[in-house]
Amino acid sequence: MSLEASSQTITLKVSAKDNPVEFPSGVTPLNVLQSHSGLPNDAVAARLNGSILSLTQPITEDGELQFLTFNDPEGKEVVFHSTAHLMAQAVTELFPGVKLAIGPPIAEGFYYDFEVERPFTPEDLQQIEERMEKRANDKLPVERFVMSREEALDYYKKANQNYKVELIEDFEDSSFSFYRQGDFVDMCRGPHVPHTGYLKHFKLLNCAGAYWRGDENRAMLQRIYGVAAGNRKELKDYLQKLEEAKERDHRKLGRELDLYSIHDEAGPGLIFWHPHGARIRNIIETFWRDEHYRRGYELVYIPHILRENLFIKSGHLENFRENMYSPMQVDNIDYYAKPMNCPGHILIFQSHLRSYRDLPIRYGELGTVYRYERSGVLHGLLRVRGFTQDDAHIFCRPDQLEEEITGVIDLADFMMNAFGFDYRLCLSTRPAKSIGSDEVWEHATETLRRALEKNGKPYDTEEGGGAFYGPKIDVLLLDALGRTWQGPTFQLDFNFPERFNIDYIDSDGSKKRCVMIHRTVLGSMERFLGNLIEHYKGAFPAWLSPVQIKVLPITDDQHDYARKLHQRLKSENLRSELDDRNEKIGYKIREAESLKIPFMFVVGKKEAEETTVAVRERGRKDHGVMSLVEALHFVRKATEIPRSSLQMD
Repeated sequence: MSLEASSQTITLKVSAKDNPVEFPSGVTPLNVLQSHSGLPNDAVAARLNGSILSLTQPITEDGELQFLTFNDPEGKEVVFHSTAHLMAQAVTELFPGVKLAIGPPIAEGFYYDFEVERPFTPEDLQQIEERMEKRANDKLPVERFVMSREEALDYYKKANQNYKVELIEDFEDSSFSFYRQGDFVDMCRGPHVPHTGYLKHFKLLNCAGAYWRGDENRAMLQRIYGVAAGNRKELKDYLQKLEEAKERDHRKLGRELDLYSIHDEAGPGLIFWHPHGARIRNIIETFWRDEHYRRGYELVYIPHILRENLFIKSGHLENFRENMYSPMQVDNIDYYAKPMNCPGHILIFQSHLRSYRDLPIRYGELGTVYRYERSGVLHGLLRVRGFTQDDAHIFCRPDQLEEEITGVIDLADFMMNAFGFDYRLCLSTRPAKSIGSDEVWEHATETLRRALEKNGKPYDTEEGGGAFYGPKIDVLLLDALGRTWQGPTFQLDFNFPERFNIDYIDSDGSKKRCVMIHRTVLGSMERFLGNLIEHYKGAFPAWLSPVQIKVLPITDDQHDYARKLHQRLKSENLRSELDDRNEKIGYKIREAESLKIPFMFVVGKKEAEETTVAVRERGRKDHGVMSLVEALHFVRKATEIPRSSLQMD
């Protein structure tokens, strides 16, 4: 449009350094870009007064106009979403009669679900990608238009697109927005890039089966995943990162290192720990228990099933039922496999009358819980149906609350540092589905906010991300590839104390209400171990490694010395294995490297005669020959367990 096309004007601030500028009403962000210097020439979308706009969307109100590039999260989402449409266009052209489902942007790219006569092959993906490149080069305008509800239903029914019909029927909107590029039309809220020429750097990654709406009782669709980038280098770097992620995949490494398995005959999402995996888990759990005792926690155990009335009282059946398994009947009473440990810890607290002097009371448990997850979202150790979480509940007086929260943040910080993770903090507020009054939630949220600010570390805020019973602080782990994982979490709860009448006797003899803190400082053991495997690529720090030293005799003549050495290491509480197979020493060393053993003690004729060892470290580092005393000192120093400076309460 011409900037002189309208007699009405609007005022837009388009640069932090410049004063607001008048423009004709109906001007588009693209018009502004073309008429105003100093703005980003790689913009893909815009933000006006908090709303995200297409560059071709007319503006009819005053405000601050910001331009978004691929480096902005919202700009990246627009590119991902637009590329998903480009892929769907290519699929409809190459596979006539295909039925379209949904194609959203996701954190690391995009996908689109299709119903086709047969699964897509790698050759199909190559063809689709080539057609996408052709349509990108065509620079097809991407145009938005609106249909009424009736028009949209009629359009998709005639096109035999039943998934789109179902989506429309699920919404009460009177009209729906659509986007057209060439002959391809898709229902979508948008926004999108102005034309397909903006989409230059993309790659289709793989195809997988996906149930419609995640429901295993619905149709199985074909989901194509892809990624887009702002330039060729970014795409190359991202694809390299994906290759590295494949090498770090805990499912692959779990098999290679023989850590765990999952068996369909036993049930999906249920983990079987093998000896080496169980050893790592036991090391972590022992470390966890010792540190909790040092910090004044008492460890408890509760049953795996509990009566229905507890979950009615807690609100779990009302607010968490979709994640719980069906009940089992015992003596005509319904029992549930526990999805959380908190009701059981409350019963232990209430087994005695508590004085204000007794508080705070901190109960910890490595408690196994069971939650239903759809089969389509199960993912190795990271998404399971039965898991053990390092759960704890703190019962305290209101005046102790801030100190207790600070203590939990400090414990989480120590744990993350001990295991080598960077992290960031996030405050999550009241969700739509929750219990309790607004006043209680506001007080709890502000208490957590004060504790975070006192801690001095930066934090994000996620509106509506809290638990149904209280706001929470999430600790998000950052692994070696910069990916974010859910880690420790702690919730402040004024609601359960009200529901369960959790009281203490105050100094004046009156009953007062406790406050509860729910918290984990690792999360679930399964997910945390999956994160550890990927973070370290299976090469755990020596203190965590299931096998710390592999003793490798060069010939049969050194077997007696190697066995004695192996036994000595075990007596020193070092985790040793002996490889006395009739294999060449080079083969044994390569295998120990592939199994990511931190240290190898190689012994030949001279070492056996002189009671020495040739010390080799993972990563092909040769430390030469040492006396046994020197070697033990060297390894002990490398395998020291991290310790906090806190003293036992």
